[in-house]
Amino acid sequence: MNNTIKGIIAAIVFVVCLGLVIVGQKNISLAGLGMELVGLVGLLTLLFLYNRKYK
Repeated sequence: MNNTIKGIIAAIVFVVCLGLVIVGQKNISLAGLGMELVGLVGLLTLLFLYNRKYK
């Protein structure tokens, strides 16, 4: 896959995951906590994939 396409997909996933964390923080419930956790897992996965290249 082209590096430009990978970068665009990573940027879109980053924005979606960050949005999940922000929206989940506003909801004080289990659903909000779940949204935050899904967003956090997504952000950590992106960080892992980025760091794996430079190992």
